[in-house]
Amino acid sequence: MALIAVAVGIFLLIKGGDWLMRASVALSLRFSIPKIVIGMTVVSFATSAPELIVSIRSALSGHPDLAIGNVVGSNIANLGFVLAITIIISPIYVTPSFYKTDWPMMILASVLFYLFTAFDYQLEAYEGAILLVFLLFFIVYLIKFQKRTILDEAPQDDEALKLLKTITYLILGGFSLWLGSETLIKGAVNLAQNLGVSERIISVSIVSVGTSIPELSASIIAIINKQKALSIGNLIGSNIFNLLAVMGITAMIHPITIEDAGFLNNDIWWMFGISFLLLPMGFFIKGLKLSWIEGLILFFLYFIFIIPLFI
Repeated sequence: MALIAVAVGIFLLIKGGDWLMRASVALSLRFSIPKIVIGMTVVSFATSAPELIVSIRSALSGHPDLAIGNVVGSNIANLGFVLAITIIISPIYVTPSFYKTDWPMMILASVLFYLFTAFDYQLEAYEGAILLVFLLFFIVYLIKFQKRTILDEAPQDDEALKLLKTITYLILGGFSLWLGSETLIKGAVNLAQNLGVSERIISVSIVSVGTSIPELSASIIAIINKQKALSIGNLIGSNIFNLLAVMGITAMIHPITIEDAGFLNNDIWWMFGISFLLLPMGFFIKGLKLSWIEGLILFFLYFIFIIPLFI
């Protein structure tokens, strides 16, 4: 049954990513919004919904390590696993907004999260509120200033869908991502628990990869449809949403206490390391382009992070 749940969950996540991508492209055409902005708002929020649901449920049910590990592990997986596979399939040209806006905000969110948790091993409600406020300011900045940048050219076969159809795709996509992630996580966690693995190990590996599958699905679909600006915006935006929205909202609903020191002694430093590495990769190597070489490096680092967890 657990294996069937994993298979069904993956199918729903892939289908949900497809519907969500259709809706996001339609929105960018309808409102003349750069696809990078859509990727960092609509798509990022929808693909971060699984992390939000899992984290809130985990915190309320007395499993704070699952809530924290879900986000930290997912951020590592988004760059070391999802982005790696994406750029191995097809290179991505990094836009100037990546190093001027997106990457700095991701690092700022990471630093804030670390400072709030490093000294007392807790994320209080007011700290969660601060994280959420930073996200709101960031979204306002994106919508206000990114619209002044050069718009991404849409493919010739794109069409502006009717508003009702766009909303339908958006709802179906978001619901499928949620249901698919729930199904996948339950199946994966049941399999992992049979191995006697700790909650931290489960959360930063199996659960985080499961909740990152929507990002993988959305990114691959974006590459296939030649929406490359959307795919990298989706990943960076999802990491920002995970830290500011998922952790922020979860802490406001129920303060989180970190029980396993491994998060702050090991996992979060992997998150910082891979995040920092992304800048020189995109800015200095081959001139604003991430290719299969960088993909292999990121995937290798992710492999080094995951394997010791189970040894």
